[in-house]
Amino acid sequence: MKLVLISDTHLPVRSKKLPVAVWDAIDSADVVIHAGDWVSVDLLDELETRAQRLIGCWGNNDGPELRARLPEVARVTLDGVSVAVVHETGAAKGREERCERAYPDVELLVFGHSHIPWDTTTRRGLRLLNPGSPTDRRSQPYCTYQTATIESGQLKDVALHNL
Repeated sequence: MKLVLISDTHLPVRSKKLPVAVWDAIDSADVVIHAGDWVSVDLLDELETRAQRLIGCWGNNDGPELRARLPEVARVTLDGVSVAVVHETGAAKGREERCERAYPDVELLVFGHSHIPWDTTTRRGLRLLNPGSPTDRRSQPYCTYQTATIESGQLKDVALHNL
């Protein structure tokens, strides 16, 4: 199962559209995960049409229309891996411990908000991934997104892609 992870697209505020490389990845993915701050419902509509499967949540910059269609926390099991998707997890300091407490039954937590890529694993094995932003790098050297695979109940091949 091929995954594409994106967050903080802020369309059309930060960019008019997603980069072609992201759309190419989406077109070949089995599952697309968006961790909030879509800003416009147009991207949600397009991803629902184009992605084989879409999992997403709303972010702090998402208005009533997006919040009506998306959960604050999305939860799903993908090929035996329990996944949660949330926009914000708080400050970097103490994040692993905080997320272990908040998501005791989750193996993979995808989050956004900071626009800063993140990839760590907690003591108990919770994998935390933040794909950054494909449209707004803020203080980062590149705009980014992540890909990964899930095979036989194992998360594998996590990669950060610079745009």
